[in-house]
Amino acid sequence: MTTSTRGTTKVPAVLVLEDGRIFRGRAYGALGETFGEAVFSTGMTGYQETLTDPSYDRQIVVATAPQIGNTGWNDEDDESGRIWVSGYVVRDPARVPSNWRAERSLDAELVAQNVVGICGIDTRALTRHLREGGSMRAGIFSGEAIGSDTELLARVQAQPHMKGASLYEEVATKEAYVVPAVGEKRFTVAAIDLGIKGMTPHRMAERGIEVHVLPATASAAEVYAVAPDGVFFSNGPGDPATADGPVALMTEVLERRTPLFGICFGNQILGRALGFGTYKLKYGHRGINQPVQDRTTGKVEVTAHNHGFAVDAPLDKVSETKFGRAEVSHVCLNDNVVEGLQLLDQPAFSVQYHPEAAAGPHDAAYLFDRFVSLMEGQRA
Repeated sequence: MTTSTRGTTKVPAVLVLEDGRIFRGRAYGALGETFGEAVFSTGMTGYQETLTDPSYDRQIVVATAPQIGNTGWNDEDDESGRIWVSGYVVRDPARVPSNWRAERSLDAELVAQNVVGICGIDTRALTRHLREGGSMRAGIFSGEAIGSDTELLARVQAQPHMKGASLYEEVATKEAYVVPAVGEKRFTVAAIDLGIKGMTPHRMAERGIEVHVLPATASAAEVYAVAPDGVFFSNGPGDPATADGPVALMTEVLERRTPLFGICFGNQILGRALGFGTYKLKYGHRGINQPVQDRTTGKVEVTAHNHGFAVDAPLDKVSETKFGRAEVSHVCLNDNVVEGLQLLDQPAFSVQYHPEAAAGPHDAAYLFDRFVSLMEGQRA
């Protein structure tokens, strides 16, 4: 990605999709060019949490909500230390942010972090196109980066696909760090950072858990050096079929029967460790309004999602694995995609969505309590 930071109010920009569809609008954020997989997010709010979610690495995110930027940008709601999206696509950017917590505008933050975007295009038409054709490679070009349509299309088509991409190591922490428990410490958890969101260890800390966040390449020896009561595998970007290292680590954790919890990428890792396959969804689930049923209780939750891959596990039967019986615990009510797994003979479970609820909703916060219950049961 190359960028400059000149004013972008009336600078032309184009979005080029790999199938040849082109949208023309105005530059938003930094000027230049950027490439990534075009995906859409249906969240009506929470764009700051979306943009700073490491799971969006190398993706150009299309906001389906028509107006973006109303609440500006602050220094409290980031889910990581930077914006991870490759590019941002909005229809109608707010001219002036209006929120008491805002410290600057979204546009200013995109410029400051050299994120190339585009505005003023028909994002409804773009979203319908991605639903029909699937998520696809794309490029945003603005200012002097705009060339002929033929040249720009060729450059987009030369970009790597998301399928087969190994990205979790490039977004994970390089050094271990500790998030202390809030109040009295009750448990210690080793959290494997595959692209972890900042709210996740915070939700555990609220429950008296001291969280040791470890690099994606952590060994079993490094995990058990912190004497964990439980092990957590985080969300993250890329194709889970490439994550052989995390799968091997999780296999060791399962062999030791340590309480285990996985979110998003962590759910896919558990699926692989149990012997299930994974596959790429046509256009994925991204947003904060996805209906999921917890099959263990029958309850339907409105949940936050960000995933383009899923686990291929049977929905209506208990599977025999080398770690005992396993079943699908949660399912998406829109398309029957597997949204959770659990082992019946040892303390391990995972979900495909994001119960840390940043920027909402809060329906699935109970899953952290379920993890606590597993650790309490193991200790007893």
